[in-house]
Amino acid sequence: MRIARFSLDGNVAFGVVEGDAETEGGPVLDIIKGHPFAEFERSGQKLPLKQVRLLPPVLPNKVVGVGRNYAEHARELGNEVPDVPVVFFKPSTAVCGPHDPVTYPSFSSEVHYEAELAVVIGRLCKDVPRERVKDVILGYTCGNDVTARDIQRSESQWARAKGFDTSCPLGPWVETELDPSDLGVMCTVNGEQRQLGRTSEMVRSVEDLVVHITGAMTLLPGDVILTGTPAGVGPLAVGDEVAVTIEGIGTLTNKVVKRD
Repeated sequence: MRIARFSLDGNVAFGVVEGDAETEGGPVLDIIKGHPFAEFERSGQKLPLKQVRLLPPVLPNKVVGVGRNYAEHARELGNEVPDVPVVFFKPSTAVCGPHDPVTYPSFSSEVHYEAELAVVIGRLCKDVPRERVKDVILGYTCGNDVTARDIQRSESQWARAKGFDTSCPLGPWVETELDPSDLGVMCTVNGEQRQLGRTSEMVRSVEDLVVHITGAMTLLPGDVILTGTPAGVGPLAVGDEVAVTIEGIGTLTNKVVKRD
């Protein structure tokens, strides 16, 4: 099931996405009663997807990022695979949605894309045992861990490098029925492929990460875990269109703009 969060005439709601681009009339949204973090009913009121504005599929309290979780990516930046996961945060203010602009920060001259599988937490959880991980996950979406690489290199903490406004595009929706163990992850810039990997190449699996992170902190419904990026990261420029595609989910597209 694909669950989207959207806006129409100033009203925000969730809906189940039905159909695809090949469906006559295109995909539609069946508006749901309530929110997806509890049992819900479909209203039966349907809207063409093209008539609404897709928003970030969730508004996380926190985004927990995981660094160097693909060995090839660690090596391309001159790093070793860490003995334990490298965990960092992106604030909620970093989150933006499909087709929202990514604003190039004024304090950086080297901003990179990082295509990632994003895990969306479905319920409050702490100290999750491995056998219960699936129970706390609502689903998965596409993420782009946009990073000011020059700032990351120059500062020991990654807060500015990875936490600036619009540095965390998420979308286009949450796919709730998906096996995350071996999915294709691709990034294109202006239609040219830059990254291509599979989640089976992750050093630590989704289960590993949820167990590790919840051993330290409570995750809330709507929180997001970014699971790391494959090799092939590189720079973005103002005017670029960057797209993250994950097998079984869809494509998240954003354009890079200059800060006013």
